[in-house]
Amino acid sequence: MSGAGKTVCVTGASGYIASWIVKFLLRSGYTVKASVRDLNDPKKIEHLLALDGAKERLHMFKANLLEEGSFDAVVDGCAGVFHTASPFYHAVSDPEAELINPAVKGTLNVLGSCAKTASVNRVVLTSSVAAVAYNGRPRTPDVVVDETWFSDPEVCKASKMWYVLSKTLAEDAAWKFAKEKGIDMVAINPAMVIGPLLQPTLNTSAAAILNLINGAQTYANASFGWVNVKDVANAHIQAYEIPSTSGRYCLVERIAHYSEIVKILHELYPAYQLPEKCEDDKPFVPIYQVSKDKAKSLGIEFIPLEESIKETVESLKEKKFFSSSAL
Repeated sequence: MSGAGKTVCVTGASGYIASWIVKFLLRSGYTVKASVRDLNDPKKIEHLLALDGAKERLHMFKANLLEEGSFDAVVDGCAGVFHTASPFYHAVSDPEAELINPAVKGTLNVLGSCAKTASVNRVVLTSSVAAVAYNGRPRTPDVVVDETWFSDPEVCKASKMWYVLSKTLAEDAAWKFAKEKGIDMVAINPAMVIGPLLQPTLNTSAAAILNLINGAQTYANASFGWVNVKDVANAHIQAYEIPSTSGRYCLVERIAHYSEIVKILHELYPAYQLPEKCEDDKPFVPIYQVSKDKAKSLGIEFIPLEESIKETVESLKEKKFFSSSAL
C-alpha cells in the first residue's frame, strides 16, 4: 500500500524497531513525524536522516515520555501513530524510575495527545511478549501461548522481572485508556528482536547475541522467543494499514533455548570462540509454542531464526561491536 500523501508519527524513532518502521514508512511514501529525546545527539538522528526519502518526508521532533503534552505537536495532523518509545534494559537500580514510569506514563502521555487530535485514526502500540507469557501458567513444549494470555503483574513483581512488569502495566493501561477515549488501537507483541541494526548504538536484544560471541564463558539457562526486526517493523505497518486488524498480535518465529542459539552460531561461524556450557547444572528451561495465526493474518511470513542470527552477527561485525578476541 502506498503512503503517499499520508502523515504518520513514530515515537522513540531512534530505537531499534522504530528505525526500521521509519525506513519502511518512508519507502512506502509516507511523510513521517519522528520523535527523539535529544535532537542534538547525532547517534539518535543521523541514521534516520540518511534513510531514503528522509530529506523530503522525515520531520524530527524532540519529545519526552514523562513530559505531559510534549507529543501534542508530533501527533498533530497525523493519521496514524506508532508508539514504540519505551526503555528496554535488564540492569536497573530503580525499576520505577528507569522502566515503569517511562513505559506507563509515557504510553498514557502519547495516547493523551492522540485523544486530543481528530486526525488520528489508529494507534499501533509496540508492546512485547513480555506482556503476554508471564502469568505463572506452565510453559512446556505442548503449551501454545496466544494473544488471549496476559502477564500477571504480581508474578512479575515476585520474580523481580521489572522490564516484563513495565510492558505488562503499560499495555494494560493503554487498553483501558483507548477504550475510555474511543481510540482505535492495535498492539504488536514481539519476542526478542534480532536482525540488522540501523542505529549506531547497541540495543539490548542484539547484545544477547553479541555476548555469546564476545568471550562469554557460559550461556544462559533460558528459553526465549526470537523474531526478525524487519518482520516486526512490517507487522506494525500492516497493523496500521489493514482496516480489519484489532487487538494484539504476537510475533515469534521460534522459541529457542540459548543452547540452540549457540548451536546455530557454531554452525554458521565454526571459527568463533563460543561458550560450551550452560551457566548452571539445572535442567534446561523448556521451550513452548506461540501461536502464529494472528501474525499470519498480517501477511507475515517469518524470516527463519538461522537467517536472523546471521544478519545480526554480520551487522554487529559491520558496526565493529566485536572484541578482537572473538574472531
